[in-house]
Amino acid sequence: MKPVLHFISDDAPARGGALQGGSGDGTLLDAYSQAVTSAAEKVSPSVVKIELEREGKRGWRRWNVGSGSGFIFTADGYIMTNSHVVSGAKKISVVLMDGRRFDAELVGNDPHTDLAVIRINAPALSYVNFGDSSKIRVGQVAIAVGNPYGFDYTVTAGVISALGRSMRANSGRLIDNIIQTDAALNPGNSGGPLVDSAGDVIGVNTAVILPAQGICFAIASNTAQYVVGQLLKYGKVRRGHLGIAGQNIKLPRPLVLRYNLTVESGVLISGVEENSPADKAGLQEGDVIVGFDDATIRGVDDLHKVLTEQKVGATSRLEVLRNPEKVTVEIVPIEKSDTSR
Repeated sequence: MKPVLHFISDDAPARGGALQGGSGDGTLLDAYSQAVTSAAEKVSPSVVKIELEREGKRGWRRWNVGSGSGFIFTADGYIMTNSHVVSGAKKISVVLMDGRRFDAELVGNDPHTDLAVIRINAPALSYVNFGDSSKIRVGQVAIAVGNPYGFDYTVTAGVISALGRSMRANSGRLIDNIIQTDAALNPGNSGGPLVDSAGDVIGVNTAVILPAQGICFAIASNTAQYVVGQLLKYGKVRRGHLGIAGQNIKLPRPLVLRYNLTVESGVLISGVEENSPADKAGLQEGDVIVGFDDATIRGVDDLHKVLTEQKVGATSRLEVLRNPEKVTVEIVPIEKSDTSR
């Protein structure tokens, strides 16, 4: 059976709470248990359950067609979650650990990184801090808190299994620097925090591989912090736009040798939008992009990575192969709109 990447929103949550665990008075906790217990106690009050109301195909509405998790990261009610949890919701409600329920507003949404920020207006909120995901190491303790299958505030623990993974968002774009963990995640965990032993957020839980067990993924906290800054400022993540349609293409070996290229593939331009930056720069169908400023371009994913907010409005250099000469083209990317390719 082929493994399937499954985003872990809960579209049909079961009602949890029927199972109750006992506690042994006087149990001696080892160092691992102490770390997990301490982190869970610190983080859990900041974790929220997100309930959604969406319109059905015939226009009718009902509660809990989708639900997920999130976590408060500021004292004034800003909450991080996954884009796939809140996308398309007509109404968003947030339930706190103490049982209080609040309506939430969508502040910003970025499907390309599967992250979103919502906000509630509530007093006396606990919140968590972001950690530095560049400093985590394979093998260290990782703790997840969320609301899987309606079992609210479930804590699972494991280790960081691998770093630097990549996965595709529902939008088709590649997300880099993904954290792999074996801390158990299930539908309903989406958007909840993955924390270290100090209780700092190192990732945002987002997906599992099915039918495998113990292969779960979280978006790195450093990625999340960058996206948060953009969403709070603009309501979206600003990216550069060239105005081309392109596809990956393998370069003929003689061409690679002729121009001493460091790549063996590039982006073949299959279409150019009228009056776009690409059109104004003179790019043509059939051109192959192999470089952007100082970055090599092996494919469409590489091009997406370099088209950051900093490139918007700035003159950049494209290295292009054209029939079969190598030329340099100056181009000024514009801000990508929601409808841009």
